[in-house]
Amino acid sequence: MSWKSKADHHSSTSVVTQKWTLFLCFGSFFSGMLFTNRMWTIPEHKGMARTTSVEAEELKLASEGCGLKSLQQQEVKFSSKDIFGKVFKTRDAVHTLDKTISNLEMELAAAKSVHESIQSGSPLSEDSKQIDRSGRRKYLVVVGINTAFSSRKRRDSVRATWMPQGEKRRKLEEEKGIIVRFVIGHSVTSGGILDRAVEAEDKKHGDLLRLDHVEGYLELSAKTKIYFATAVALWDADFYVKVDDDVHVNIGTLGETLVRHRTKPRVYIGCMKSGPVLSQRGVRYHEPEYWKFGEAGNKYFRHATGQLYAISKELASYISINQHLLHKYANEDVSLGSWFIGLDVEHIDDRRLCCGTPPDCEWKAQAGNICVASFDWSCSGICKSAERIKEVHRRCGEGENVLWSATF
Repeated sequence: MSWKSKADHHSSTSVVTQKWTLFLCFGSFFSGMLFTNRMWTIPEHKGMARTTSVEAEELKLASEGCGLKSLQQQEVKFSSKDIFGKVFKTRDAVHTLDKTISNLEMELAAAKSVHESIQSGSPLSEDSKQIDRSGRRKYLVVVGINTAFSSRKRRDSVRATWMPQGEKRRKLEEEKGIIVRFVIGHSVTSGGILDRAVEAEDKKHGDLLRLDHVEGYLELSAKTKIYFATAVALWDADFYVKVDDDVHVNIGTLGETLVRHRTKPRVYIGCMKSGPVLSQRGVRYHEPEYWKFGEAGNKYFRHATGQLYAISKELASYISINQHLLHKYANEDVSLGSWFIGLDVEHIDDRRLCCGTPPDCEWKAQAGNICVASFDWSCSGICKSAERIKEVHRRCGEGENVLWSATF
């Protein structure tokens, strides 16, 4: 065979082999597709349906919501009772912390007051020297009797009538929780003859509270602030009372009156009034800042008359902490009332704190309505109190049995 015939034969055999190979490949492919049924459809898992894009998004949101709810159910295992218990415990903790801070602020104010008194050379009372900073006893009330250097006879008349002396005064403090002190500052010339006379009087009776304050009638508002700040630092009491030294007081009835308001946090008790704002110079109770109260002829806001009033501990603490910011008006009772404007304070108008002298207080006592305090409105106190207070005490006094049998 020639080389040409051999080449033709080999070429024809190669073509046939390539055709069969291609045919077998396509045949195998289609057979496989037909056999597995995957040419046109994609099988789905039994029980699962294909979803659209919108349905898929809804399922995603639902699953996220269910997941969050499940997580909350796992984490929140407290009943409503447990939650309220936690809330009350937290509130009590905050209240305790607030009280602790308040006590620390009062102690700081007391220490600062004593330090300033030492620096200025002002006389210190024995009470100021014996501040107990740990485990202070709780008292019902501190009664501060406002007095002046010229009022020695008034002080002696009070000691002889409604203010217990000696062992009875100590018994009043220990058994009834009532502190009573005359409140006085120092003279312009500290350590002078007036101060030495008061120091000698205090050594004899031990019933004076000395303040770091220069005495003067026009400085009563400042004296009132310093009194409350000093008293709240020295004694932990429910109430703090200010009374003038020409007013008769029934201490047992005062204690019973205050006890009724013991659960109230911020109370201001007294005979509430609203007198005219006097703009005319030279008259008694002239108000230099009359323009602050509006048009001529306006009246003051409601406030307790200055002869006797009581405030709760929170208010006394407020005065102590903010004493350098509180404005002083010419009249002390107006100043006190202004300090409580804007605060959540309950004003209690009790007319038994401002009875008249006999026969008024006597008739009320006979009717079983014993007065807390008695004085003459015309004199803003008992007229000629050093001579007349014994008569008022005899006719309007509650009697010792009322005081010593009272339970506060």
